[in-house]
Amino acid sequence: MSRIGKRPITIPSKVTVTINGSHVAVKGPKGELARVLPSAVTVEQEGDTILVKRHDESRLSRQLHGLSRTLVANMVDGVSQGFQKRLEIQGVGYRAQVQGRNLVLSLGYSHPVQIEPPEGIQLAVENNTNVIVSGFDKELVGNVAAQIRDKRPPEPYKGKGVRYAGEAVRRKAGKAGKK
Repeated sequence: MSRIGKRPITIPSKVTVTINGSHVAVKGPKGELARVLPSAVTVEQEGDTILVKRHDESRLSRQLHGLSRTLVANMVDGVSQGFQKRLEIQGVGYRAQVQGRNLVLSLGYSHPVQIEPPEGIQLAVENNTNVIVSGFDKELVGNVAAQIRDKRPPEPYKGKGVRYAGEAVRRKAGKAGKK
């Protein structure tokens, strides 16, 4: 039995969950999310808890059990509390600013890089070098943060670029001098 899959999901107050077969919809103060889960698992609501159960002991069912439970738990957490990812920009002259809803990055290119966030994602900048991506869909928050990081990933020699907060960048030694 999956240790993650068998844990119940508690539903906080102000959050409503609607289960229609394999379709799960969660509505809360931050927003509304819906997802169709695989047919190998079933979702049941008992009072203020949700249980994810698998149909049989096949390999596919066992694989999808913990995944489905985590997806539903992330939906419940997202509409009640929300998620955020922090990014750090390092490098001389590298900076970020918000113009309207868009994020404008100066990353050493000949032009500024503009990023338009999808619906449900908020972008904020602290101290011109820290970007905060927040929203209620964990998958979307992670994807937007990854897209921002892909504009200039950290390079191994000087460490310049966009990195996740707390990310360790492995550094390389430069070229050796003449003897």
